[in-house]
Amino acid sequence: MTSSRAAQVSCRDATLADMPACAGILNRWIDATPWMPRVHPQEDVERHYRESVFANGPVIVADCRGEIAGFLALSADGFVTALYLDERHRGVGIGTTLIREAKKRARSELKLWTFEHNGGAQRFYEREGFLPVRRTGGDNEEGLPDILYHWRSEPLREREA
Repeated sequence: MTSSRAAQVSCRDATLADMPACAGILNRWIDATPWMPRVHPQEDVERHYRESVFANGPVIVADCRGEIAGFLALSADGFVTALYLDERHRGVGIGTTLIREAKKRARSELKLWTFEHNGGAQRFYEREGFLPVRRTGGDNEEGLPDILYHWRSEPLREREA
């Protein structure tokens, strides 16, 4: 479902000046999510985004009239390494706008991990054409079970499945 708010959003490449807003969105999500452990202090999240995520590939922000409504980090090897929306901007189509921008940039395929506990994210990615291809018992720094999702612009041929 989209709204007029999603229509007011433009995607653009983030600048270093946007990293505090992106880290703030992630920090607020972590703090509001009961099953998500905080493995890094808030100030370390901002540093990590500035020094690592931003340096590893484009960070795309959803700019809603000058406010960062959400962001997506895309690694050079075609992984969506982060997709988070500010709580006030969820459920109005902004996540769809960001993932479709990532698909345009990737052209043929994208991969991403999402936590098994995050059923809303799983439903969202599956609506956007991603398929679950692998599960782990928590091979990540959070120690939480997760799922690898894969999207291709062209469906897998039978012999590739």
